[in-house]
Amino acid sequence: MTVQFFAAGPPPAADHRGRWRAAGAALLLGLRAAPGGYALLVTLAVAGGAAAPVAAWLSKVFIDRLAAGGTSTAAVLWPAIGAALCTTAIAVLSQAGMYVNALVRRRVTIAVQDRLARRLDELVGLRYFEDPGHHDRLRLAGQAADSAPHDVAAFALDTARQGAALTGFVAAMLGVWPPMALILVVTAVPAYLAQRRLVRQQVAVAEAVSPLQRLQFYYRSLMTEAQPAKELRIFGLGDFFRQRMVAALTRSTGTEQAVQRRATLLQSGLTLLNGLVSCVGVAVVVVQAVHGTLTVGDVSLFIAAVAALQGAFGTVIVQFGRVEEAALLLRHYHDFMAGPADLPDGAATAAPLRDRIELRDVWFRYGEDGPWVLRGVDLTIPAGGSLGLVGLNGAGKSTLAKLLCRLYDPTRGTITWDGVDLRDLRVADLRRRISAVFQDFTTYDLTAAENIGVGDLARLGDRAAVERAAAQAGVAAPIERLPHGYGTMISFDFFGASDEAGTMLSGGQLQRLAIARAILREDAGLLILDEPSSGLDPDAEDAVHRTLRQLRAGRSTLLVSHRLGAIRDADQIVVLDGGRIAEHGTHDELMSAGGAYARLFSLQAGRYQDERVASG
Repeated sequence: MTVQFFAAGPPPAADHRGRWRAAGAALLLGLRAAPGGYALLVTLAVAGGAAAPVAAWLSKVFIDRLAAGGTSTAAVLWPAIGAALCTTAIAVLSQAGMYVNALVRRRVTIAVQDRLARRLDELVGLRYFEDPGHHDRLRLAGQAADSAPHDVAAFALDTARQGAALTGFVAAMLGVWPPMALILVVTAVPAYLAQRRLVRQQVAVAEAVSPLQRLQFYYRSLMTEAQPAKELRIFGLGDFFRQRMVAALTRSTGTEQAVQRRATLLQSGLTLLNGLVSCVGVAVVVVQAVHGTLTVGDVSLFIAAVAALQGAFGTVIVQFGRVEEAALLLRHYHDFMAGPADLPDGAATAAPLRDRIELRDVWFRYGEDGPWVLRGVDLTIPAGGSLGLVGLNGAGKSTLAKLLCRLYDPTRGTITWDGVDLRDLRVADLRRRISAVFQDFTTYDLTAAENIGVGDLARLGDRAAVERAAAQAGVAAPIERLPHGYGTMISFDFFGASDEAGTMLSGGQLQRLAIARAILREDAGLLILDEPSSGLDPDAEDAVHRTLRQLRAGRSTLLVSHRLGAIRDADQIVVLDGGRIAEHGTHDELMSAGGAYARLFSLQAGRYQDERVASG
């Protein structure tokens, strides 16, 4: 069964309550992260908004007294100074607001990203990490989580600021020419409707271009990261991937530009409409001033009020559009945070393995429409015993290893740990009982000691244990030759603690570093070795396998390798073919049977024999 992790497509246009709930949830995210900061921002916003009409009114008084003449200097001077002080206060409050806003935004970003990372860590399996669509939606979730709380808070703050300013300016306008207030409200309606339509288009574009942006980032990473640099230069692929990157970027920016073009035309038309309305209003009050009905100060106050009201309406409408956009995109975040788990966690404690791990009629496929990767597999790994897996690429070997780690659940059948279904065990407990070396192992941008120590976080600071694991894996000498030994950063991308550039080990040495990481987890009851020596030279491979044979003593071990010599001493060897068990037995039994295993073993062994010796 396919689990849909995120809602597909934009929500229904009529779901206004859902959008407001999302906006409220976004605001709550911010308030929880920085309640004091938001309270201070509201205070600064209201104070700054209230100061604007006061400054305009004082300017009117100053102009009227100055124009009337015959007034004392003090009577003219104090409103002028008051207006200047109000203007200064607005600027100071604005600067303070920007500073507090930056602090609040950083706190909100940290809090929201922390919640997002915690939720990611709660995912039990790999299904969503191996789904390209998930990566697109997760990027949108992170983007919305970063911006939505700020956009909603900015709307609330601007509404408070503009509300404080509008109270004074509306009163002033009603005293000068009341019809102007109604005209401004009427002209704001088409601006609001146009903004809403534009927001829907922007959200649709953001969702549509997400795969293209991810593709562009991928091509750019190929051109900037160290690992693919060799092949790009040897095969002359730089220009090829540059063209691919530019093509993806061109398609995504072209789609975005089309919406931006419509937005520019729309905003220009609304600006022109506002300009015409302003001209009409100013013409009316100027005519009245010429006829003596209004004063020069009244004209000044009216012009300031018109500009303030138009600016307030425009700001609130734009911010409202951002809130709606944030609410539409934030569903990705909320769907992720509240969505179903990819795999349900169990409740039972995973005790040390005493008897066996058993697979009973296990079938598996990665999607409900996909091909079967495993077909009715029955296997037993006794406690302390070893099982070797052999098969061509695509036979299901690595998939079986993933199932044992409970990175996926069987589509049919069961896997038991001492008779308890893995699905009933707490995942964290189960995985503490497992150690592994995967073919696609990871080298972390950490120090050499930390790269080993993360194999058992409880022993991360136990240098003696780390060094012992490194020695067992045969990587101690290369580490000790590094500039800072175990404290050297294994990275070309980051500096170490001493602000010195990191360094890199060879491919085989990095593989042994991964083996040391697995060795450090000494109390693991199941050891999974998926091609643990694929990158090693013959001497290193022989040394590593001697170490691994010692490490396997007393543990259940799953050995997966194309190098059949590496698994010939396993207690049981299973040959997978097309997801089914084609053969099983010891090395000697399978060689005597003369089947697929014997053929593959003889084929590999023949490559190591000198043809002249073989022919003699």
